[in-house]
Amino acid sequence: MLKGLNPLLGPELLKVLRAMGHGDEIAIVDGNYPADTDAKRLVRADGISATDLLDAILSVMPLDEMVPDCAFRPAAYNDPKRMEPVFADFEVIVKKWEPKSHITTLVGADFYNRVKGCYAIVASSEARLYGNIILKKGVIHPK
Repeated sequence: MLKGLNPLLGPELLKVLRAMGHGDEIAIVDGNYPADTDAKRLVRADGISATDLLDAILSVMPLDEMVPDCAFRPAAYNDPKRMEPVFADFEVIVKKWEPKSHITTLVGADFYNRVKGCYAIVASSEARLYGNIILKKGVIHPK
């Protein structure tokens, strides 16, 4: 345990987050996602929801403010307007840590191909369908 760090941020996840550079992307995926198949680097977070992981990660990692889109979710049932409860929860958490950011919807293969290109995938135990989100890392500005 460390002061000021969410205890859900284990050593493997912290190492990945620290190693990522500006513009690298990390995906948090639900319990049904084939994470082991698609990951370049896989961090298992068994027993933890995607929303709790999102909150923990955004407590230490900035989103990229230099691009128009820095967070992405899938379109449930290929309908970009469909709002699943997990998506609403993601929006609340993103706004909590990054008030100027929003989540962009990607349909079908656009989302899943982007996950495959991520620096790392965090496999959660999120039970809700489509409980997946991609985050683009930003920068920490000098003081």
